[in-house]
Amino acid sequence: MKKIRNLRWWIIGLIFLASVLNYIDRQALSILAPTVQKDLGLTNRDYALVVNLFLVAYTISYIVSGRLVDKLGVRLSLALFIGWWSVANMLTAFSRSLGSLGVFRFLLGLGEAGNWTAAPKAVSEWFPARERGLAIGVYTLGATMGATLAPVLILALASWHNWQAAFVVTGAAGLLWLIPWLWLYRRPQEHPRVTAAELEHLASDAVAEKTADVAAWGDGRALFARRELWLLVAGRMLTDPVWYFFQFWFAKYLYEGRGLDQKSLSVTWVIFLAADMGALGGGWFSGLMVKRQVAPALSRLRVMLGCAALVPLAALIPFSGSLGLVLALGMIAVLAHMAWLINLSALVTDVVPRRSLATVFGLVAAGSTLGGIVMNQAVGQLVSGHSYDWAFYLMVGVHPLAWMILWFGRVFRPTASVAI
Repeated sequence: MKKIRNLRWWIIGLIFLASVLNYIDRQALSILAPTVQKDLGLTNRDYALVVNLFLVAYTISYIVSGRLVDKLGVRLSLALFIGWWSVANMLTAFSRSLGSLGVFRFLLGLGEAGNWTAAPKAVSEWFPARERGLAIGVYTLGATMGATLAPVLILALASWHNWQAAFVVTGAAGLLWLIPWLWLYRRPQEHPRVTAAELEHLASDAVAEKTADVAAWGDGRALFARRELWLLVAGRMLTDPVWYFFQFWFAKYLYEGRGLDQKSLSVTWVIFLAADMGALGGGWFSGLMVKRQVAPALSRLRVMLGCAALVPLAALIPFSGSLGLVLALGMIAVLAHMAWLINLSALVTDVVPRRSLATVFGLVAAGSTLGGIVMNQAVGQLVSGHSYDWAFYLMVGVHPLAWMILWFGRVFRPTASVAI
């Protein structure tokens, strides 16, 4: 059987495509929100409820899907997740009321979270520590690329036929993705197409992997006793609402607060282009530090410190007089947040043993969605009664606070000589 050189990068390429579809499918509703709300007679509070139903399901799925990935393996579990959410996205086209729309987006959330517990498990199986930040950056780039493409693609599909067509076409694309995935993915030791050179490359990280296993995180209840777990949960819970805001509410802010029409909302692609840059740049930079013999966990935290200094610039958006400045500040905040997120995700792979990685990653990511639910409810109330301004003001402190929790809580064990 013919061998495939650098097979790990072909695999991460497929996960990149899955992440593109993941974000196109979730962004479709926020992009078409004005039309869907008008067609179904929904208020802003109704819209916030639908988004929160998605996030509630997303939270449940994070808790369950990680365990499922550790039990079933990456290949089968990711196929199940993507098949599920693709069908749920297609069903959204048949929504006729708040109730049916809420049910279909809830089902979408149950499937979509699995992408983000299976992907880091695949990275831990196929990449050594020095490449994991970049690999996570590549598949996360798929998310931001999907968010970048979504405004143009979704509006084009809706203009071509109607808003329902956007959900049917993008859902069907996910079902087609299953074909190459099921053909290509196996664990390295079981793969008939992996080269001996690549297996040797992966084995070069064996010492680091044994060191991580010494932590003996355990299973079940033992996981919940780990201090590191709760520090990582807090890091995601505090900071991910910034990303959820830009996904679900920023287009509506431009529509309602800055007077853009729905067609002009395609300008939001620049925000997600910045996220693309942050995803790749953040992973590459921490990986460069690892190659220069900086401990992996410390390299992630150093990059995150820089990011925590940049995200607060989003608080200047309400004071910006021009659309160009609003977009520029949004781009800086999103770029910094995505670099933060990549390194926080890589930090999980650094401190958690592989056998429990997907389970722990799911629990950590559940903190992300809990923060998103609180944010959505708060923004829904603020928009209905006041304005969007406080949503931006609150971005001043969340990343610095989260960094201090991770550092001073000692999410990893630095030596006395370690300094930022």
